[in-house]
Amino acid sequence: MDINTLLILMAIGLFAGIASGFVGIGGGMIIVPALVFGLGMSQHMAQGTSLAMMIPPIGILAVVSYYKAGAVNLQFAAAIAVTFILGAWLGSKWSLKLNPAVVRAIFAVCMLYAAIRLGWKSWLELKG
Repeated sequence: MDINTLLILMAIGLFAGIASGFVGIGGGMIIVPALVFGLGMSQHMAQGTSLAMMIPPIGILAVVSYYKAGAVNLQFAAAIAVTFILGAWLGSKWSLKLNPAVVRAIFAVCMLYAAIRLGWKSWLELKG
């Protein structure tokens, strides 16, 4: 790995970490597109790399901050975590059976849908 690639990866990690701590996004919404478009990775490689990177640091310091502020429901988090393990395994199996372009298109539709819903809700709240 050359120094430019390392610096790009560090910038992606810093930006994704800030976004994760600030609004709860990072892995899928930032890291995957950054790896695909910034470093030319395939969709599958970017998804696998993003998931591997999240294993150790999955927001430990951010979770501590939210927990201290009383903003963490540990029972909900535990229930989601248990099923997330199964879901992530199933999702990876299904994704790897598809053409990366199809997976990228599905990912784009999901991001677009989330952006429209969040933007619309925010607009309604700001409006009135």
